Amino acid sequence: MQSEVMFAGFGGQGILLIGKILAHTAMEEGYEVAWIPSYGPEMRGGTAYCTVVISDRPIGSPIIKNPLHLVAMNRPSLEKFAPTVKPQGVILVNSSLIDIDCGRQDVDQLKVPVVDIAQKLGNPRAANIVALAAFVARSKIVPIDSLKRCVEHEFQKKAKLIPLNLKAVDEGVKAAG
Repeated sequence: MQSEVMFAGFGGQGILLIGKILAHTAMEEGYEVAWIPSYGPEMRGGTAYCTVVISDRPIGSPIIKNPLHLVAMNRPSLEKFAPTVKPQGVILVNSSLIDIDCGRQDVDQLKVPVVDIAQKLGNPRAANIVALAAFVARSKIVPIDSLKRCVEHEFQKKAKLIPLNLKAVDEGVKAAG
């Protein structure tokens, strides 16, 4: 089993962070993992994306042209990467910022207003965690309880953010229905 996930959006949306958290969670579950970050020269506002490859055997190449899944946090990312997703994959669309569908009938499209959900939690910066949790809940790529432990670990140096981010996980799971 090998799954590839592309996370894409604007710099400053926490794209690389959620890729790192997913990679960490998969490692904790005993999988082989590759995490490849990529971003433009301007961190905030430029494009940022990363690929996470999760496998139950050694990964031959971490470079992926056609991921199985996509988490698109902005419209340019959806338009650029949705056509490359393999059939039967999951495409999470941040419907707070994206007003179009992915245009694919052969994938499981999940539209979640992640920014709106995060704002209701009191911090729009938690939108990335809402998106990650919704994607994980729909794809079942790793267990939610393992994801929660890795979110706690990621924010241990900023302990006051742990409750917010755990609530963001819960809301993301709920939104995935």
